[in-house]
Amino acid sequence: MTGAQNVPDEPDRPPARLPARWPGRRPGQRPGRRIRLAAPAAAGLAAAVASVLATSLDVWDLPLEAKVGVTGVAGLLVGLLTWATAGSRAEERGASAGTVWRPPDQWPPVSAHFTGRTGSLAELREVFAARRRSRDHAPAAPLVVSVYGRGGVGKSMLIARFGHDVAGDFPDGRLYADLRGQVEAPVDPAEVLIGFLRALGVRLTTDPGGLAELRALWLTWTKGRRVLVYLDNARDGDQVKDLIPAEPGCAVMITSRQPLFLLNTYDKRLSVFDDAQGVELLARLAGRDRVAADPEAAREIVRMCDHLPLAIGICGGRLATRENWTLRRLADRLLDERRRLDQLEIARSLDKSVRASLQLSYDDCTGLLRLLSLVDAPDAPGWVAGELLATSEVEGADQLEALIDAQLAECSGTDLSGAMRYRLHDLVKIFAREPALADGEAHRRAAIERVLSGYRRRAEAAAVARWPQDWGRARPAGREPGPEPVTPAEVSAADWLNAERLTLVAVIGQARSMGMWELAWGLGRAFCSLCHSLRAYWSDWRAVAEILCEAAERMGDPRALGIALLDRAAVAGGQGGHRSALRDAERALEIFEGLGESWWAARATRAVGMTLFNDGNLDRGQDYLAGAVTVFTDEDDRWWAARTRRNLAELRLAQRRPAEARRLLEDALGVFERDRNRYSEAQTLRAYGEVLGATARSLLAGGEHHAAGETFTRAGFSLDRAAEMFRLRGELWEEARCLRAAGEVGDPSNALRELTYVRRAAEILVALGDTWGVARTELSAGRALGRLGRTGEALESLRRAARDFEELGDRWWTARSLRYLGKTHLDAGEKGAAAEVLRPALDVYRSLGNRAGMDLTLELLRRAGG
Repeated sequence: MTGAQNVPDEPDRPPARLPARWPGRRPGQRPGRRIRLAAPAAAGLAAAVASVLATSLDVWDLPLEAKVGVTGVAGLLVGLLTWATAGSRAEERGASAGTVWRPPDQWPPVSAHFTGRTGSLAELREVFAARRRSRDHAPAAPLVVSVYGRGGVGKSMLIARFGHDVAGDFPDGRLYADLRGQVEAPVDPAEVLIGFLRALGVRLTTDPGGLAELRALWLTWTKGRRVLVYLDNARDGDQVKDLIPAEPGCAVMITSRQPLFLLNTYDKRLSVFDDAQGVELLARLAGRDRVAADPEAAREIVRMCDHLPLAIGICGGRLATRENWTLRRLADRLLDERRRLDQLEIARSLDKSVRASLQLSYDDCTGLLRLLSLVDAPDAPGWVAGELLATSEVEGADQLEALIDAQLAECSGTDLSGAMRYRLHDLVKIFAREPALADGEAHRRAAIERVLSGYRRRAEAAAVARWPQDWGRARPAGREPGPEPVTPAEVSAADWLNAERLTLVAVIGQARSMGMWELAWGLGRAFCSLCHSLRAYWSDWRAVAEILCEAAERMGDPRALGIALLDRAAVAGGQGGHRSALRDAERALEIFEGLGESWWAARATRAVGMTLFNDGNLDRGQDYLAGAVTVFTDEDDRWWAARTRRNLAELRLAQRRPAEARRLLEDALGVFERDRNRYSEAQTLRAYGEVLGATARSLLAGGEHHAAGETFTRAGFSLDRAAEMFRLRGELWEEARCLRAAGEVGDPSNALRELTYVRRAAEILVALGDTWGVARTELSAGRALGRLGRTGEALESLRRAARDFEELGDRWWTARSLRYLGKTHLDAGEKGAAAEVLRPALDVYRSLGNRAGMDLTLELLRRAGG
């Protein structure tokens, strides 16, 4: 049975209002008096002076000749300044000649290999088209588009490409500024405005003043114009707010690592490429023939580049200059995480290095990011951040959100338990781990230990909630209960395990690799208990059970080792490895008997009995199960005694002793009903229905048709009730067992419906990945088809069951499948074919010492004449 699934302070910056260094000033020179000679300001000043002079003449007590003289001077002043202003503007803007000034076009070029953003381009086009359609409504503000996302995702390339599409809408020019918002000294907005004003033809021959004065000029010179402004790599909203013009005909496009929260903004988060887009970019750079020759290696390269266009582009460039390299060679180089960032670097510049791109965001978020990179998990819930930082869960969650704003982490969604989960991008984790490993080992180890301890508390809580009987006496010596777990009461253990399974497997492995053996044991024990109770995640269960045993050995704790051996026996037996399961169960029994642990010895005794039973050795198995019932009764453990009675009853049924099985089940059912243990009650009802079905078949064979009919009805009722109880609990695997049992009742009046039950059970088990259960259901389907007279289909189904059980190494069920196959051949009058499959079945039964199976097979062989 495999694969069953139930389931940062901001760094110092220069003051924003003062340019760091003025044009034309020598280093150390003190600023002198500032004379503003920008043409609009000069014209305004002239008009003001003339106006004052003219309007004041009426109140001055001057001779007529003086008044005429003053008026003449004012007129001359206005004339001179107007002439100077007109000349200046003609020079600056090149009014008609166009020889001195032309609309600026600073837009960056488009990469020849631009690809993969068809949807984003269409979305931006629609935003601009909507603004054009709304011009009649006279929009009060310019269009501002903010595209944000993680470093290397292709924001700048997208805006560069789109700006060429809409160039015709902005005849007065396109302006560009790299704000370098992610470096230690981002560009001052005043410097950006100086550059933009010069590009628009404004002659700033002296100190233009501070940011306020520059913004006033910017608003004046953009009024009535249609200019497209591109602000690349913005740090935050404060850096760009003064760079946005007020003219509705203008538009501003901004890229940043995080959302800017500006007014009148269309915000778009740019995600990484998908596989197809990444492969397309790689093909454009490296050559389509090379990619077509090894598409799987191409997809691996894209995935190891974390789907980042920057990283994929670097890989494509390397391949383009190394024609002798195959894609597989590059993929193999990228497999080494220690060298991956080196492979994704051409130069230290931002646009040629993934490491440099990551460094920009990393500098602001070092603490949590370093520690989070040390946790070997695909993602994690928010509480992990609090444990890493040794602070509250709320504070940790706030810092996680800061990582998301910096585009270094992302929210991977809400899991089945209702918790928000977070993950680091793969390349970010590799990058952050480099400096993290340089931190003190004690600091790193303490942070990881806090996280693993938090997971242990939660895992144990979920396991106890799911299967308390497995935990009543299960703590190793010296292990004291921790604080009450923090998982919400309404979250089921199954949902919690489904949400945390991959992370639990990863952190258990990390505890092992770091030698944290007690934590590895505690986490592993809870994980195995959950998987056992849910019959889920078999391959993970098996791997963790191995770590559990290793941890117990390293701890030198024999009691912990005995418990670990029982967990390993459970998963091995469930996967058909009865011999290894028996060895582990017998060793655990020896350990517990040596320690005088009678309750745990009873658990081990039951495990030995169940392993023998599942392997078909019924006679030996019954003695162990009966002995375990006695010890559990003496220990006053009603639940384990009742459960083991149910197991013994199922063995008795296999021995064709239904009356004894029925009495045992009725005793167990009474216990579970009194204790209101609905899960165990439903399991027992399922077994009880199987016993009633066998009884009804026996009555029918003896000619007692009326009694058989009543018993068939009771069997169906018991199985229906059990299935409904499991269905209401969401226990798909147990529901499938009930459906399969209902398909094996053998009621002649219900044969077609029984086949429907079996097929529904098969659908569930296939979906759960329960290969043993699917094989078992093939056997049930064969029997149901035989009762319907569909012999050909029955034979094929039974052959598949025998083949599947043989591949799984389950000899007993292989023999049972062969026996039913022989019986179906006999019923069809095919004696030779029957004998051919019955003889190997008899050999298996003999090797197992299974007397009941031997007797049944010998009877069939006699009928076959063999």
